[in-house]
Amino acid sequence: MSKLLLFGLFGAACFGQELTVAEKQFQAQMTNVVMAGYYTQGDAAELREDRYVIERISKLKDDIWKFEARVQYNKKDMKIAINVPVKFAGETPVITLTNYAVPGFGTFSARVVFYDGGYAGMWGGEKHGGKMFGKITKVEAVVETK
Repeated sequence: MSKLLLFGLFGAACFGQELTVAEKQFQAQMTNVVMAGYYTQGDAAELREDRYVIERISKLKDDIWKFEARVQYNKKDMKIAINVPVKFAGETPVITLTNYAVPGFGTFSARVVFYDGGYAGMWGGEKHGGKMFGKITKVEAVVETK
């Protein structure tokens, strides 16, 4: 094998796959952002606050993306790194979880669409579910909390 081919295979393995224009835009739009909005439980009309700090995302392979984030849930602030399937409807990214185990949180199914600075979707857990929506805002730097 030529050195160039070996370097190409090594580079692809170490540096991930070549990204499409839509994937590059998604990655740039989801680096150092806060997703803040609301979610519902079941058919209840009550809105509950929802907040995620996304430090960075990166495509690992095929439709699998690594999200490095801080999640504020149940009065806890936890740092997590999770690999989730993201499919593209044209140029629109959609998280597509089906009975997906999220360590420390349970098993979930969800479809969450990202578009024009916002997100919206449906989610469900083992015993509950609902809808979610909100705004995605860039931050200068992600601030660590202790």
